[in-house]
Amino acid sequence: MRYLSWALRVVLFLLLFGFALKNMEPVTVRFYLGGLWEAPLALVLLVFFGAGAAAGIAALLGHSQRQRREILELRKDGRGRTVAPDEAR
Repeated sequence: MRYLSWALRVVLFLLLFGFALKNMEPVTVRFYLGGLWEAPLALVLLVFFGAGAAAGIAALLGHSQRQRREILELRKDGRGRTVAPDEAR
């Protein structure tokens, strides 16, 4: 199983590397207020994919922390009580 996992990683890397090599043409990204950025297409895609992933993780952090606090509070409240089998349903 370990070898299969590494084989899949190598294949995925080679596919993405080939994609990057095929897309080396420079593209211009135009920002607001006249800002320009000229870079290879593969780099632009990588940067914006990374920025989107970081934004998604940042958006989930608040929700995750709120859930952790709630779980801790529920554990503290439940320490002194024992639940009978009939009450657990």
